[in-house]
Amino acid sequence: MYWNDHGMGGWGWFAMSFTTLISLALIVAVAVLMARAFRQETAGRTAAASDPRAVPSGTAENVLAERFARGEIDDEEYQHRLMVLRGTAPGTRT
Repeated sequence: MYWNDHGMGGWGWFAMSFTTLISLALIVAVAVLMARAFRQETAGRTAAASDPRAVPSGTAENVLAERFARGEIDDEEYQHRLMVLRGTAPGTRT
């Protein structure tokens, strides 16, 4: 049943060593990728928190209201875009 006298040949040692190296490389690669993703996420959050002109979060109506409050759009454009967002295009009856 146990041929080769319980020993492992040269190819067995090679396969075991190769598999170990591949496993360790995968573990290191996953750790590096997770660290990069975490670093980019926290850097993005920090930049957004410190920059008031960063892309605002929230619903489309909130974004539109913020643009109106900052003076980027006028009252007419605000009302028009708000109606479009709510699905009531100007000049149509509901």
